[in-house]
Amino acid sequence: MADYLIRGMAAHGMVRFVAEQSTGMVERMRAIHRTLPLATAALGRTLTACSMMGDDIKNDNGSVTLQIRGGGPLGSVTAVSDARGNARGYLQNPAVELPLRPDGKLDVGGGVGSDGVLTVLRDMGEGEPFSGRVELRSGEIAEDVAAYFAVSEQVPTVCALGVLVGRDQSVTCAGGFMLQLMPGAGDDLIAALEQRIAAFGSVTGHLQTENIEQAMASLFGDMDFEVLDRHPIAYECKCSREKVEQALLSMGRDELLELAGKNEDTHVTCQFCDADYVFTPQELRALLPGQKN
Repeated sequence: MADYLIRGMAAHGMVRFVAEQSTGMVERMRAIHRTLPLATAALGRTLTACSMMGDDIKNDNGSVTLQIRGGGPLGSVTAVSDARGNARGYLQNPAVELPLRPDGKLDVGGGVGSDGVLTVLRDMGEGEPFSGRVELRSGEIAEDVAAYFAVSEQVPTVCALGVLVGRDQSVTCAGGFMLQLMPGAGDDLIAALEQRIAAFGSVTGHLQTENIEQAMASLFGDMDFEVLDRHPIAYECKCSREKVEQALLSMGRDELLELAGKNEDTHVTCQFCDADYVFTPQELRALLPGQKN
């Protein structure tokens, strides 16, 4: 089934939620970056969270960048989403392996580390971007995203993320959800939600047999569950030759001429999709106004 995102309300408007199944997005990321299972799970969770956060931007030109630097062997983990939840990402060390946790699950927290920060950059598409950060709690990502909303944006949030990797290292299923309480939510509602979330189990446990909409219906039960928006999402890179040319120009005239002077092709690889852009010395010189080949 194709990836998609849903957004809606529950409990008579006292809970807002966003949820998605991102299996194809995460599998596309795995194939591009050739990640081993631990990196697949870490970056897959980050992509899913960033996608849900990006979809909350109202301006079509807006974006959200989510970066996690925890000091673990995976290195920094970065994801970027546009305003429709289409995301892309990368991490520094995709081939890291660690022993499984005692419960048999991938040690994402050990791979990411917890001695560092989670940073969110929200570009609303107009004016200066907003930046917020929070110290990492566990490196497991979902808990850290929830802490970001609680500390940086003062919004009580529950976040659940999951990536299930198969024996062949491909992604069996991936997805997640975020619940946020609206002002005025009572203690009874909070207690009822806590019970439902505790009984819900893992996101991937549900996505093996249900779509994300069915999973959320299972979570909310009779809590007046209503989907207000539904649309597809995908792994989508925004790179282009024109953007790479602008990046090369930003190096400065002297450095660009130095590159051209080596009389060999220059390769620029996109961190997000591994696209390789090749520039001959003549093409590099042609980027500079008034420069003759």
